[in-house]
Amino acid sequence: MELSAAGLALLKQSEGWRAMPYKDPLGIPTVLWGHRILPHEDFSQGPYTQAEGELVLKGDLAEVYAAIERLVKVPLTQGQFDAIADFVYNLGQGSLARSTLLKELNAGRYQTAAAQILLWDHAGGVENAGLRRRREAEYKLWIAQPKDRPGTTDL
Repeated sequence: MELSAAGLALLKQSEGWRAMPYKDPLGIPTVLWGHRILPHEDFSQGPYTQAEGELVLKGDLAEVYAAIERLVKVPLTQGQFDAIADFVYNLGQGSLARSTLLKELNAGRYQTAAAQILLWDHAGGVENAGLRRRREAEYKLWIAQPKDRPGTTDL
């Protein structure tokens, strides 16, 4: 499974486009659509085009998809996948792996897992309005599914 158009739009809108490197609110070197610059990477030759950013994003998303496939043990609707993919892109696969969200999801408690998304709205221990909006948008993607699809109710 891959991000839908709605999921990709949320990710790009939430991350914003930056053609030159910058430090995110936690001081992490970042560029393009929220790509965290790794120690072996050099992005000093910008500004970068959105076409170049698409290539980097595609690689970043491949890692996100692999993490979801490895960690999530239950079926997902497209909206649930989009919400988790955006969550992992923003917070990293380690955050998902250690989360109550994942524990609830893998136990089949989809609605309880959805509510857990909303708790991840802090940066550096402080509530962040941008993260609050992002988590609410992820939650809306999650719950906006037909009732006959997998994981729309807790049993």
